[in-house]
Amino acid sequence: MKWKTALEEMKPYKPGRSIEDVKRTYGLTHIVKLASNENPYGTSQEVLDYLDQNPLQYEIYPDGHSSRLRKKLAEKHGVSEESILFGNGSDEIITIICRALLDEGKHTIMATPTFPQYAHNAKIEGAAITEIPLKDGLHDLDAFLKAITKDTTVIWICNPNNPTGTLMPVGEIVDFLHHVPEDVLVVLDEAYFEYITDDQHVDSISLLEQLNNIIVLRTFSKAYGLASMRLGYGIAHPAVVTPLNKVRNPFNNNSLAVAVAEVAVQDKEFIEKCRSLNDQQRMRFKQFAAHHGLHMFDSQTNFVLIQVPSDADEASEFLLQQGYIVRSGNALGTPGYIRVTVGTEQQNDGFFTAFDKFLQQGGSHEE
Repeated sequence: MKWKTALEEMKPYKPGRSIEDVKRTYGLTHIVKLASNENPYGTSQEVLDYLDQNPLQYEIYPDGHSSRLRKKLAEKHGVSEESILFGNGSDEIITIICRALLDEGKHTIMATPTFPQYAHNAKIEGAAITEIPLKDGLHDLDAFLKAITKDTTVIWICNPNNPTGTLMPVGEIVDFLHHVPEDVLVVLDEAYFEYITDDQHVDSISLLEQLNNIIVLRTFSKAYGLASMRLGYGIAHPAVVTPLNKVRNPFNNNSLAVAVAEVAVQDKEFIEKCRSLNDQQRMRFKQFAAHHGLHMFDSQTNFVLIQVPSDADEASEFLLQQGYIVRSGNALGTPGYIRVTVGTEQQNDGFFTAFDKFLQQGGSHEE
């Protein structure tokens, strides 16, 4: 087979350990998955009620325009319906952007570490990649500006950033955007937007009123608790959305995903509850880290990146044996740290107990 040469040094995405796999391997009966930043509170009761009461016509193709959901999201965000691009998860929108704007001879800029699918898809398209190291856990936007060349077509900003959970001040982003050439698309990936509690943060969608070269990505996979449905969307000026729609596959969102998203987006109370509960539990992680003298990045998401006093793989393996699935920072570009989804109060109680055992075994930084 005459594969693209870029694939030779690439690896397929490796998902984390499943609950059933961990049960079998370690002989455990109770497992808590805190590795994939899913919503531990599930999804809206209104969604569950809808699924019980509304059967689908399985033989009928989905509405390729997602008309009802499009209308609801346009009203929610105060944008035109033509400003919305749907994807099979925001992952697919990242792929669409790369297919539309990147190829050999083109250049893209992103942070490191950040969400790996930006670089993954850019490599497949043969584009040149500049990765700018984070500065104190945040995007170094001055370095981004210096890295722009005549061949730059896409810049990626994950905000809050994954895996650090850190949030860029909106003022810095606005200043940066006004210095980016108008023919360079800036992707503001805001998968964790609904978890932000910083009262100084401004909704980036409002920036579309003054800037035509940005696209804001959102998803139903995180706070809405619909990760299995694979539904994300981007909001941009119609002049950006129209070319991207030429790359998008027809019927890329299934009927069930669109139908439940129409219900979920209306349940504001559920999102507010999840944001509040997550903030309370996130504070417990901050207090735990401070008590043990462990560094933890200031998170505005439903996960934390917390320091471990030894190898991250070793820490992850120990916690796995205790029944807690987390992500080792060795796989995320953050050695010496683990990424932990903020669970429910009960889940976090157990996690802290397991982490304490690890610290007692391996030694903590506690003075």
